[in-house]
Amino acid sequence: MDKKLKRYYQLKQKQKEIEQELTELRNDIITYLSEQNVTELEIGRHKAKIILQDRKEYDDNKLYEALPDAGVWRMLSKSDSSKITSLLKLNVISEEKIKDTYSVKTVSLLQVDKK
Repeated sequence: MDKKLKRYYQLKQKQKEIEQELTELRNDIITYLSEQNVTELEIGRHKAKIILQDRKEYDDNKLYEALPDAGVWRMLSKSDSSKITSLLKLNVISEEKIKDTYSVKTVSLLQVDKK
């Protein structure tokens, strides 16, 4: 078990390092594409593409006011976009009821593929 704990710890450390490097590379690539004023770029055998996506960021206080039903609020416990989307699809809550409880934030997703 000692070996498994040690290996787990090593892998978690390596994962942190990889995630940090990925974040830095992602930021560098997005910055480069923005400076070139392009959303797609092919270099060598790789293709990079920026995909813009809108995400809703909910305000817990406004959402609680819009959803005073304690039963619905317990299903959420705090604002979670995926749970809210599910409740909207199931018609448990309506888009109209929560229209003023969030702001929309556009994020850039980076997709890199090999040709």
